[in-house]
Amino acid sequence: MASSKADTNTSAQADAHPTTDPVRWRILSVLLITIFMTLVSVSIVNVALPSIRLGLDASEADLQWVLSGYALTFGVVLVAAGRAGDIMGRGGLFLIGVAIFTLASVAAGMAPNAEWLNAARFVQGVGSGLLNPQGLGMIQHYFRGDARGRAFGYFGTTVGLSVAVGPVLGGLLIQLGGPDIGWRLTFLVNVPFGVLAIALGLWWFPRPLIIRLPRTGSGLRSLDPVGAVLLGLAVLAVLFPFMEGRGGAALWLLLPAGFVLAWLWVRWEQRYVRLGLSPMVDLKIFSTQSYTNGITIMALYFMGVTSVWVLVALYVQEGDGKTALQSASFGIPAALLSAYAAHWAGSRVAYLGRKLVVAGLIIALFGLGLSILVVFLFEAGHLSIWWLMASLSLIGVAQGTVISPNQTLTLANVPLDYAGSSGAIMQTGQRIGTAVGIAVITAAVFATLAVSSWGTAMVVGLGLIAFVVVLALLVALKDLRDRKQQATPDKARPDRKTR
Repeated sequence: MASSKADTNTSAQADAHPTTDPVRWRILSVLLITIFMTLVSVSIVNVALPSIRLGLDASEADLQWVLSGYALTFGVVLVAAGRAGDIMGRGGLFLIGVAIFTLASVAAGMAPNAEWLNAARFVQGVGSGLLNPQGLGMIQHYFRGDARGRAFGYFGTTVGLSVAVGPVLGGLLIQLGGPDIGWRLTFLVNVPFGVLAIALGLWWFPRPLIIRLPRTGSGLRSLDPVGAVLLGLAVLAVLFPFMEGRGGAALWLLLPAGFVLAWLWVRWEQRYVRLGLSPMVDLKIFSTQSYTNGITIMALYFMGVTSVWVLVALYVQEGDGKTALQSASFGIPAALLSAYAAHWAGSRVAYLGRKLVVAGLIIALFGLGLSILVVFLFEAGHLSIWWLMASLSLIGVAQGTVISPNQTLTLANVPLDYAGSSGAIMQTGQRIGTAVGIAVITAAVFATLAVSSWGTAMVVGLGLIAFVVVLALLVALKDLRDRKQQATPDKARPDRKTR
């Protein structure tokens, strides 16, 4: 009985004062364990693809869907899952997402054929899409001001470490287990992380984990099921052509269909408000300049910089004959520097504000320019390809300086009632940006490769990435100007830390 009362008191304290209760740091640790698990899983799979091809006799299309299937379902369920967490309780849906992801990892590790593996990856994407917006929403709920910046800084540090650890861990597991068992271990390694996160979440998350919807009245309608379906179909229609680009010209007709579905979704959300109901997404947040500027920066950044690591892997393996493990090592210094930069920037974002993001984007451009120079000198025989590690390290610093601070600034003025869905909109922009960027930039690289050398193709790819980063920089400068204009007429306001 005493233990039960203590749990109840802890839950009541967390609900009454969520930004001061010390349990919030324990909650953050559970979120970070899970984020580490999901991101390590993504980077490990990239290394495991050749072993999967041999172990399951998988075709190129099968291997493509090992990557794309996860990303597709992840992007489709994000916003609906975020809104469900806002209404029903984020902690419970987070743990359900972790459980789905963990069980799907077991299914993937035991897959007897490629079809089974791809089905498991689809389910993994659902689990990840369910838990990710809850994590962002819980950080917003439990942290404010400087503490929120530090929390997002730890989030960014975890991202950097997972990116560094994933490929190396994948290479070691494949070497340990051999071509038949090794790739299975890259999925099964998620299980202890998932079990630990579920156990700690059940122990530390405030109760109730799930708020049951009323069976009558507007219970189900509060989840806006029609809006969820419309937006999910819109995201699916936009993402699918970029992930299955070899399906012929007719497949690209899905793009205009996606835009029509997005328009119908907006109209439906407006109608929901007129009926006095709570919409899936509060469309008023798009009139907040800091939010729209922030999600635009994030989408453009992911559209460009995510492709850097794809191009480097292709270039050093196919262009220079390096192994997969050697290829993975090119990104280790960048990932570690990204982890440190995210922590450093997270503790300063409340004071430096958007200037951090601007500086990070400039560092990214400098890193891309140096990488182009390294490629030129390597192709001319004046420099080792390993110098790319140094130039890519600057992109790692940029990553930590851009992503975590931009998340903090973008979500700063979002109503807590829509924290999950608003964060999910930002993540959806990232997913769309990543899919579009990888499809367009790799297509340009292979088109150049058909008529020229790997060195020239790499320069074209890095040049396109730099162009997209310049666009992100222009939006960041616009946001910096907007914030200064908003602060000028009201200098007496006490809350002017975030610039």
